[in-house]
Amino acid sequence: MEEIHTTRVEIADHNGHTVAQMSRGQVMDLVSGTEGWVYAGGRRVQPQQLARTDWSTVGTISVMPQIVYG
Repeated sequence: MEEIHTTRVEIADHNGHTVAQMSRGQVMDLVSGTEGWVYAGGRRVQPQQLARTDWSTVGTISVMPQIVYG
């Protein structure tokens, strides 16, 4: 039986934030096409980079809206 790796995902939006355990497929569905920023292991990454990452070493993923300065 194949082991499914999950990781902690922190999602910030206008309602606050949510924390969940998600599989690779769930995370990729969440971040594909997002206009928000994606961080993995404290570094900002593109969704394509995240897709190529060794999932067992990803650590916490954060998804947040883009910050617009003014």
